[in-house]
Amino acid sequence: MRQQYDTTSTPPPAFSVADAFTLRTALDALGGVRGLDTLDMACGHGSTTRMLASGGARRTVGVDSCPERIRRARETGADLAHAVEYVVADAAGGMPALGPFDLATAVYLFNQAHDRTALHAMFRAVRANLRPGGRLLAIVPNPGAFPYADWAPYGISVVERSPGGDAPLLRARLETDPPVPFECREWAHADFAEAAADAGFATVTWQPTRTPPACETRDETYWARYRTAPVGSLMNCVA
Repeated sequence: MRQQYDTTSTPPPAFSVADAFTLRTALDALGGVRGLDTLDMACGHGSTTRMLASGGARRTVGVDSCPERIRRARETGADLAHAVEYVVADAAGGMPALGPFDLATAVYLFNQAHDRTALHAMFRAVRANLRPGGRLLAIVPNPGAFPYADWAPYGISVVERSPGGDAPLLRARLETDPPVPFECREWAHADFAEAAADAGFATVTWQPTRTPPACETRDETYWARYRTAPVGSLMNCVA
């Protein structure tokens, strides 16, 4: 999901605005990123990568499996070219040693794992690039919402849920102009936690989505409804 909404929608859909706010507030609560070595997995066009660099990170590396997204990230963040490195790599296989890092972020990376082997490989790739005591902050989808939650007003619609494999397959679309279809796996949070523990993370905690202050176009009623069934949650893992 991250790759699509980071490339096609201006302004970004509401669910991604809430995700970005959730991640920023979590980083602020931890004291920010100034002086840290940071890694942004599934960086897309680099919005989170640029946030880390502009926050004063000592080193910032953005990783994505798509060369075109990396090219666009470099173009979009040309003003921060001196502060950001971009690498084309697949977190599920062939991920090079780029660290060590103090912090890694991953927005909608792990739901792209097509099976349990790939899911565990992704978490191991992140852990291998973190220092002891390093932290992973990941936005991951909340399972079980389809067909009960209506996310269309927030920029995303789930069209179909197909059981099978290690996790059900969700077919969905971003409600952009034009709409963008995508697929991902509906992993349970317990699956993510198991993969994190297997990769060597010592602790895993969860934080609910936080929403930005109300404004004229998105008032408190709008955000209160979203908070009852948000698209994602924040996973906080410490190595």
